[in-house]
Order: sequence, then C-alpha cells, then structure tokens
Amino acid sequence: MRELLTMWRDTRMIMLTAVVAAVYAAVLIPFNAIVIIPGLTSVRPANVFPVIFGIMFGPAAAWGSAIGNLISDIFSGQFGAGSLGGFVGNFAFGFVSYRLWGNLGALSSGEEPDFRGNSGRQLVEYVIIAVVGSTACAAIIAWWLDILGLFPFSVFATIVTINNTLASAVLGPPLLYLVYPRIKEMGLLYPDVLRSEDYDTSAGARSTLGGYGVAATAILWVVIGVAIGVGVEGFGFFVSMGSVFNQGGSTIQMALGAVGFLSLFAFSFLARERFSQIRRN
Repeated sequence: MRELLTMWRDTRMIMLTAVVAAVYAAVLIPFNAIVIIPGLTSVRPANVFPVIFGIMFGPAAAWGSAIGNLISDIFSGQFGAGSLGGFVGNFAFGFVSYRLWGNLGALSSGEEPDFRGNSGRQLVEYVIIAVVGSTACAAIIAWWLDILGLFPFSVFATIVTINNTLASAVLGPPLLYLVYPRIKEMGLLYPDVLRSEDYDTSAGARSTLGGYGVAATAILWVVIGVAIGVGVEGFGFFVSMGSVFNQGGSTIQMALGAVGFLSLFAFSFLARERFSQIRRN
C-alpha cells in the first residue's frame, strides 16, 4: 500500500487528486439539498466517482474522494465530528475500488474495465467492486457515528449502502465506457503515471485471498451489524429518523467495528496491485 504515500512525489498524481476532489465535491454539493438524514446524508449520484475514478486513478482517487467529501461537508453545512468518519469512509470507497480490480479470482474478468471486450464478465466484476466499496464506506461511517452516539449503526449503514450501491452500480458502466478509452489515450491511468517501484505487483494466491477477504469483511460487517441492530438493539429497517437521532454508543457495535476495520486493513495489505499486469497482457 506504499503507493498511497509515494504518489505524493508525483505532480500528476497530485493534480489528479485535486481534480477528483473538485469533481466529487462539485456534484455532491447541489444534491445535498435532497436530504435523507438531516445533517448526515442526502441523495448522492456522485457516489459513482470513487469507484470509476478509483479504478482509473488509483490512490489519487482514494485521497481525492476523501477530500472531496470533506469539502462537500464544509460547503453544505454538514461539517462536524461525523466528518472524520466521512473522510475515512470515502477514502476506503476509492481505495477498495482500485485494490480489488483483478483480485477476485474466478470473479475477475482479467480485462481492462473499458466494457468493450468481454463486457459481461467486466460488468460482473465491476458490480461486485461497487457493492464492496459501497458497503465498506457505509460500514466505516456508520461505525463512527455509532461511536459518537449520533446514530445507530444498523439504520445508517443500511441507508448508505443502498444509496452508494445504486449510484455506483448503475451509473458506473456507461461512464467507464465513455471515458476510460480517453483517459487511457491521455496516459493518465495510474499504472502509467506511477513508477513501477511505487507499488507491489506481486501476484498469487495471497493476493486473491486478500481480495476475497476485503469483500467478505465489508459485506459481513454490514450484514452482522444490521442483524445486531434489528435483533438485539431493537431498531427496525424502517424507522422515523427523528426517533433514532442521538442514539448509538453500542458496545457490541463498537467491538464489531474494530474487528471489521482491522480486517479490512489486513486483507487490503494482502491484495496486491494487479491492474498494471492486466494492462500488459
């Protein structure tokens, strides 16, 4: 994962980070008026960007997504203690997206995400990554809000997972079809910008295990957390938003989140970068 730090030595990667942050914030801010949970989340079609930018721009998209979400919070009046969770969650959204492409074993297409070749397999791989990135982002933010006692994990994680997944899974394939070839021609895909020594390309079973581990951790974290919220804490799937404000601080959700967060980090470390190898084949 050293590319997350070494990318800051490259002017082009810094510029891509700024572009991702600006585009993400520019599309987030107008839709913040369409509120789902006041002060916490809104309708977010911009959530497609951490996934497609993550696949194309790698670590620049992870940082850019985190910064862009923070800018959106500031300009929309949502900035507060919960913004730290938003920063980390959106960072993970972009990070998971580029880290998983090619690392899902039989579920990977082994192709670039241009949706021009074996587009059926590319679509399957893309949707899986969109779902995993969406759940990882939702779990981290919901865990942080629960720790702060602002909102219960199960309710927030459910809403954000659905919100993220709809935007990224539906809008992503046509956008990649349109922009990926042009970004490739411009030489701005992250394997073309970063130096080969900036990231670890060693492949193998360990890398695939890491990809599967990230996917399983993100999904199980949300599923188990929601089950605890419904079955143990008594929060239904459909509740009045006002009735659950300033509720949270569940010890069991804190413990589950700690395990989930550390597992995401550990499996992400195992999942090596494979996009550059796919491009060479």
